[in-house]
Amino acid sequence: MKTSVTIIGAGLGGLVLARVLHLHGIAATVYEADACATSRAQGGMLDIHDYNGQLALQAADLMEQFHGLILEGRQAMRVLDRDGTLLFEESDDGSGGRPEVQRGELRQMLLDSLPAGSVQWNHRVSKVEALGNGRHAVAFAHGATLETGLLVGADGAWSRVRPLLSSATPGYVGTSYVETWLHDARVRHPASAQIVGAGQMFAPAQGNAIMAHRERGETLHAYVMLARPLAWFADIDFTDHAAAGARIARQFDGWAPALTALVTDSDTAPLLRPLYALPIEHRWERVPGVTLLGDAAHLAAPNGEGANLAMLDGAELGLALAAHPDDAEAALGRYEQAMFARSAQAAMEGDNMHRLLTGEHAAAKLIAMFKGEG
Repeated sequence: MKTSVTIIGAGLGGLVLARVLHLHGIAATVYEADACATSRAQGGMLDIHDYNGQLALQAADLMEQFHGLILEGRQAMRVLDRDGTLLFEESDDGSGGRPEVQRGELRQMLLDSLPAGSVQWNHRVSKVEALGNGRHAVAFAHGATLETGLLVGADGAWSRVRPLLSSATPGYVGTSYVETWLHDARVRHPASAQIVGAGQMFAPAQGNAIMAHRERGETLHAYVMLARPLAWFADIDFTDHAAAGARIARQFDGWAPALTALVTDSDTAPLLRPLYALPIEHRWERVPGVTLLGDAAHLAAPNGEGANLAMLDGAELGLALAAHPDDAEAALGRYEQAMFARSAQAAMEGDNMHRLLTGEHAAAKLIAMFKGEG
């Protein structure tokens, strides 16, 4: 393939795409807004599924390295009532198809797999425009510009590339997460460590939930879910660590202290994560020389599929380009049609999960889903 591929965004999907292209001898450069790989936190645990994320890593020839990142035992799962009563538990016997890894470690593995210079840091996109004949111009905030014959937007929820293809913008789903972290929990936060268990814990109630995951180094990473309008969160000063934690914790009056301690005893300031989504069946007509992957293409309510789908997008796009070295448009069309179908299904599942967690009898419905009954 003669055209070098320009990838905007060094998330998991963009990096998988760059890796697959590299394996097939196709030149690609990734442009990332962050100043370096460690500029910001990369999130918590990811379960990498054998039917999408792991397929992407196989295409990237990185399964051996991936196995070295797996945290054993973290596929364990439990569901609790608000008073801490254990309602459901599933242990991790190593046979599950969704091993857990740290997102940051997975991203670094992908970065390490690329030739030096493949990722250009500190390149925040300020403008993208069509030049005609399938070519596009990209301008960066620091003044540099480039022209490309094949542009891929892997730049997340607020993609600068998406408007070339679609007028859709993400909408607030009505729910936000507040993230907290408790470090060295076995020693410093033993009650919370015990109630979370070995892997992931869910304690859902109508409109509220406390979820947590045991990460590397005995860190508990909690996701406090609240179905509230954005204006409700705007009244909270999240720079005031103690006051913000207390305000959030008041929404869980009467819950088990070991659960609410996941909010009040956080070793970091609570971090607000409003949840947004694109239309469930978001798609576009084929536009020469440009496409999207991951959240830029199909941002959805969380259901554990987002990172996996982004990686599969990257792998399948790379393989399609390799299979059509003289016809990039055929490759993009083939990729998009498959991506539209699988992302719409995942978005529908994410919407159903959101409705389940914020609706009545959330714990019972969640357990039925885990048992394959729902």
